[in-house]
Amino acid sequence: MKNSIVLLICALFLFSCENDNGNSGKGGTTKPAEVLVNSAIKVPDFSADTAYELIAKQLDFGPRVPNTSGHIECANWIIKKLESYGAKVEVQPAQVTSWDGTVLNIQNIIGSYRPDRAKRIMLSAHWDTRPVADQDDNEEFHDTPIPGANDGGSGVAVLLEIARQIGMDSTLNVGVDLFFWDAEDGGKGSIPDSYCLGSQYWAKNPHKKNYRPVYGINLDMVGGIGARFKKEGQSISYAPRVVKRVWNTGAQLGYSSYFSTLTTDGIIDDHLYINRIAGIPMIDIIDSQPGVSFFEHWHTMQDNMDAISKESLKATGHTVLTVIYNDQ
Repeated sequence: MKNSIVLLICALFLFSCENDNGNSGKGGTTKPAEVLVNSAIKVPDFSADTAYELIAKQLDFGPRVPNTSGHIECANWIIKKLESYGAKVEVQPAQVTSWDGTVLNIQNIIGSYRPDRAKRIMLSAHWDTRPVADQDDNEEFHDTPIPGANDGGSGVAVLLEIARQIGMDSTLNVGVDLFFWDAEDGGKGSIPDSYCLGSQYWAKNPHKKNYRPVYGINLDMVGGIGARFKKEGQSISYAPRVVKRVWNTGAQLGYSSYFSTLTTDGIIDDHLYINRIAGIPMIDIIDSQPGVSFFEHWHTMQDNMDAISKESLKATGHTVLTVIYNDQ
């Protein structure tokens, strides 16, 4: 996943992205942002406190590495949570092969709301955790699984809180499908396509024939202290209108410090394979800090509850819920 790849983007494409960020391209004039938040639409109140507790519960299972007991227990918990929130739940079991030849028993978990609606929006996050803390300053931890509070836990928690809110509300008319990807974080940087095994499997074997949501939003590392979500290169390439919609919505809600106008190179994450293989326009909301690849404690043992910010969870969850409810 997360090793940045260099995108070769032509000058014309870069120019169009600048326009997307609000520059008209004519003498530096700035276009006003499109108003995307309709005050007449009641959006449920995303609870950062609940999301925080949902992260802590995941950590109680220990590392959620495929083929471990903690992984199985967490899967069962996610399924039961979705069911308790009124979702129609489908589980996609599979066996995939890791870069080192290990056969992994995985489960992609899908929770659906308003299954009768033709217009659908796809939200996703990965629920497994990295089996090695290979970025930790202490080399003794390089073979130790990470806690995964932010990298894995935060995206799951935001999706579950969104599920809870949708389940208590009867006004949403668009269909929403929540995907919890497995086996995302066990890859090796030098081996192509060794990350995101669960989403790759689903993209080649969708749970429903002809499943075509209008767009998707992937959440990864969205709960870190001081989170900063740059516009990511693959998202800009495959789904520029969705990027614009989400980032402008975040800004209009007062979260400009989180939804940065800066861009970053393309990232190998679950959204890449949903775009590339399944042909569904999906963006990635992912913490990308200045001077480093990702958030401060990425792939270290310090990715624990001390690294989590309720403010970051609120900014993410409130923005995504608002996008959904304003797109009916």
